[in-house]
Amino acid sequence: MDFFEIIAILLTLSAFFSFINYKLLRLPNTIGLMLIVLLFSLLLIAIGWFVPDSKQWAVAMLIQIDFDETLLHGMLGFLLFAGALHVNINDLRQQYRIILGLATAGIVISTILVGVTGWWLFNLLGLNVPFIYCLLFGALISPTDPIAVLGILKKAGTPKSLEIKIVGESLINDGVGVVIFLILLEMAGGGNGTGFARVFTLFIQEAVGGGLLGLGTGMLAYWMLKQVDNYQVEILITLGLVTGGYALADNMHLSAPIAIVVAGLLIGNHGRSFAMSAHTRQNLDTFWQLADEVLNAVLFLLIGLEVMVLSYNWLSFAGALLGIVAVLSARLVSVSIPIYILKMFRTFSPHVVKILTWGGLRGGISIALALSLPAGPHRDTLLAVTYGVVVFSILVQGLTISTFLKILQKG
Repeated sequence: MDFFEIIAILLTLSAFFSFINYKLLRLPNTIGLMLIVLLFSLLLIAIGWFVPDSKQWAVAMLIQIDFDETLLHGMLGFLLFAGALHVNINDLRQQYRIILGLATAGIVISTILVGVTGWWLFNLLGLNVPFIYCLLFGALISPTDPIAVLGILKKAGTPKSLEIKIVGESLINDGVGVVIFLILLEMAGGGNGTGFARVFTLFIQEAVGGGLLGLGTGMLAYWMLKQVDNYQVEILITLGLVTGGYALADNMHLSAPIAIVVAGLLIGNHGRSFAMSAHTRQNLDTFWQLADEVLNAVLFLLIGLEVMVLSYNWLSFAGALLGIVAVLSARLVSVSIPIYILKMFRTFSPHVVKILTWGGLRGGISIALALSLPAGPHRDTLLAVTYGVVVFSILVQGLTISTFLKILQKG
């Protein structure tokens, strides 16, 4: 199966299942698409018990795609840039304390809590996952993904300030989560010099270096945008910024997600205001909105198909159920602490902790990071648990968040 055939299958299935969702289920497209694909995958698995070759094409395709490479070193840059492009930096500035608190201290707290709780629960089940791998699980499952829930929050009339908190946190915590994951992965591999000084140096190199690179590449793109008034050229400049900036950050061992978020915020605010005509802004917005929708459809399709290559048993299934409880509990604590501290200096919307906890969905980046773990029995266990948490997060939390908000508003 060559590259074009894989792209053709993914886009065709995305279009077909999106059509079914639109005509029959009427769910938010990403959630509905994933639900249909998951049912489709389970049907193929069931048929495979009687006709072993029935799902071989799908398994072969998924192996060739390499989900973690495709997302972490392909799709993620485009998704983050598209998200950052439409975030008002003035709104972020008003909420920067809580956003930074949730995306930094919140991720660290969640990583530790999930790691400790997961280690206890996994060993209770007899899975015997080493503590460092439990911390890795905490790091990969802590970043949130707002894609599936933001549209629902807007329709439910959620305060704008709360939307900004969710968007801002998710844009930053992807990069922070990946940095923490990479540091822990080096420690798990027995790398030399993984003491506090080495960890601090790695974090500064990845996070601060990524931010500075994003600022530099964003300023270069901004200067180029000011020199032309042609939306085709300007869209190409933003494409070059995303692909070139992400690849450069990877090769320099800096945080590519953080670099792209910084560049996207700069172009989406300063660039839109001072370097683009109204005609260019309209076309640029249309292009990146379409790219975002298409890539998200393909991403959620892949998440649904990924169940066919997982190694599941009753122990890992029980681990996933306990993992859901551990992740939600850690999310509640990691959200509560920064907000409780900041309540001494400012006020928050009613039920903010509850909404941020239940609305903190997990997405493809968690599965991609789990797939990047070294091969072995611990990887299979953590991958199965991660997949269970992500599916619960998207389908259960995503589908009930609107009802949850209505209940809170009535209360």
